[in-house]
Amino acid sequence: MTENADQTPPAAAPSEAPKTPPPAPGLPLARALPYVLASVMLGLTQGLGQGFISANMPQIAGDLGITTAQASWLMAAYMIPRASLTILLIKLRTQYGLRRFAEIGIVAYVLVALASVWVDDLRSAVVLQFLSGVAAAPLSTLAFLYILEPLAQQWKLRLGLPVALVLLTSGASLARIVSPLLIGDGGLTGIHLTTLGLSMICLMLVYLLPLTATPHAKVIQRTDLLSFGLIAFGLGGLVTGFILGPIHWWTDLGWLGLLLAASLAALTAAVVIELHREAPLIDIRWLLSPAMLHLAFTLFLFRLLLSEQSSGAPGMFQALGLANAQLTGLFTVICLATLFGALACIAWMTPGREPAYHAVALALIALGAFMDSGSTLQTRPEQMMVSQALIAFASMLFMAPAMMKGLIAALSKGPNYLLSFVIVFLVTQSAGGILGSGLFRTVINARQAFHLQVLREDLTSADPITTRTIAANMQQLAPQISDSAQLKAQAVAQLASTASQQATVMAYNDAYFLTGLVALLSLCALGLHLFRDWLAARIGRPEPLPQTS
Repeated sequence: MTENADQTPPAAAPSEAPKTPPPAPGLPLARALPYVLASVMLGLTQGLGQGFISANMPQIAGDLGITTAQASWLMAAYMIPRASLTILLIKLRTQYGLRRFAEIGIVAYVLVALASVWVDDLRSAVVLQFLSGVAAAPLSTLAFLYILEPLAQQWKLRLGLPVALVLLTSGASLARIVSPLLIGDGGLTGIHLTTLGLSMICLMLVYLLPLTATPHAKVIQRTDLLSFGLIAFGLGGLVTGFILGPIHWWTDLGWLGLLLAASLAALTAAVVIELHREAPLIDIRWLLSPAMLHLAFTLFLFRLLLSEQSSGAPGMFQALGLANAQLTGLFTVICLATLFGALACIAWMTPGREPAYHAVALALIALGAFMDSGSTLQTRPEQMMVSQALIAFASMLFMAPAMMKGLIAALSKGPNYLLSFVIVFLVTQSAGGILGSGLFRTVINARQAFHLQVLREDLTSADPITTRTIAANMQQLAPQISDSAQLKAQAVAQLASTASQQATVMAYNDAYFLTGLVALLSLCALGLHLFRDWLAARIGRPEPLPQTS
């Protein structure tokens, strides 16, 4: 299907405009609602596609007959193209048209979702997950474009941006809420069919609701492909390393260090090439300016802090033996808190208030993390609802103002700088999220090994507490086991399992406490930064001259 709006008409032939022109900004509510619905469907489809993988990794492994460690390749395959592909897609959209960009992207996603229904082995699953990541890359961009399309200019950033961010960031939590209902007794078929159904709805909406056409321009150069190839390899290698490293442990995979080194070398080569181009794919000099470095560091730090929610609570409860069905209440609260955070941004977010929003967000993250750091073996999702709600609410208070500030800075330099900002945002969020989760899991694994070693040293046969615990376990197991030797061995094994769980909870507590400490230090650094700016403005302001009579 070819849309006439994608073709630039001659200046002397205005009558050749498309018969059904796309809506202008600031539409009446009745005509704007379909575009809002399209944005909601695109954002949820993209978020759920990724969330279904992370939320159901044990079930996926069982369905394919593989281990959970092997199933981690599926997440890596999905995230490798997501980390970098949007960089090239933006130029493809500019050169070949927005309409074609949308149609090809959503058709590809439907085809991949359809093929996923019949996957039954790891190799084909990895290939399809890679293709799914490629096809899903345009969906996040389309979700932004469709929510911005019907809004008046003054509401695009204040209303459209928070709504789009809620849709794109709530996918993982929503996937954990609906997965138990979709899996049931039918395995993963319900999840595959749901993804297929959502993608087909998105396909219909994209075809029925055209976006405002953008002028075409030949912007792709041969060197762009070389730079993009290096960037894609570099980011893909980092994503692979930080997904597999904590699972298989960094030093157990000999090729992992070589991959990380090659990835850094590829990114360095891309930077060198871009610095010597007249029309670079990425404006490295602008990205290295103090303001953009500060923004990039802020966004990356935020993703590290939010790893407490994406990798903390789910991982700890999984280690304690809880299933997804027991976590639906917790993630429902997280989704609602994220929505309320977006509403707070819509109500009060304006340029210049970013530091206040960030200060409140950091304080809430620190409070939530310190509350979680007191977890025990008896902790259940109900005890973490308040702390996780605080962190989810803070996520919107941090994300939306930071992105608004970056977009304003990019657009003030010119439309061409928008691509460079998109790159900063995507790298810090997609790749940064994976790096943050990898570091979080690495800390947990290291601290778990430490605590387990300490507990094992304390669990000696001469310790009276250990002796009483084994005796109590034997008394509980006596009705099921008659053999005394087997009874004692089972009691000791039960004690060792309890010690392992205790070490895991203690490791998560350490990671929660570290997250809260980093958030507090960041809040202090923000306060010092604001004080420096205030002091510089005060010193630079000339004193008023005394009045003379």
